[in-house]
Amino acid sequence: MSSRKSDDKTAVQADYTGRVLPLVTQFPWVLRVTEHKDKPVPVLVVKERVRVWSGGQDGASATYHYVLKERGLIYGQPLRRILPVVREILVKVCDASGIPLELHRYLGNGRIWFRGNLPLDSEAGEKLALIFKLQERVSDMDRVELIAWRVERFTREEAAYWLTRATQFGEGPNRWALAGMRIMLGGQPGDKGIQAMLQQLRR
Repeated sequence: MSSRKSDDKTAVQADYTGRVLPLVTQFPWVLRVTEHKDKPVPVLVVKERVRVWSGGQDGASATYHYVLKERGLIYGQPLRRILPVVREILVKVCDASGIPLELHRYLGNGRIWFRGNLPLDSEAGEKLALIFKLQERVSDMDRVELIAWRVERFTREEAAYWLTRATQFGEGPNRWALAGMRIMLGGQPGDKGIQAMLQQLRR
């Protein structure tokens, strides 16, 4: 059994090196699976590729380059609870030819051995960023899971809209938007309807 698992891991790692890794610098979002000294392992960090301008003020001499900007992270109990949702989102990420990259293989249901960067399209990046933001400050894991499943059901346009509302209007409005979305998507703490909705959404 251990030999079979080792072979599977080797094959997945080889596919990552040959097919997935080259796309990390081309896709608009990145999911980094890493470790932080002060947090349970692993830590998932979602980052967006943004354009940064530099150079002269006249515009003609200005140049730009791309950097990865962190948009959210998750670890510990919330990550364990929503891992099926994260995997469901990753399943849908494809290369330019429409061939699935099978990124869910790097986040197995058991121990997550993979460490590195995974390329994300806009839809996956926006959904994960929104989920990671919304789960902050929520101690009820049922609500965390419900929020994640409901965001997973968003269209790309819906995810982009709500992520913008929660991140681009200043500290106060961003905080209010997140608080409102937590109730809209996850109900109030102790609401008996949470379990019923979870049963409908789980896959």
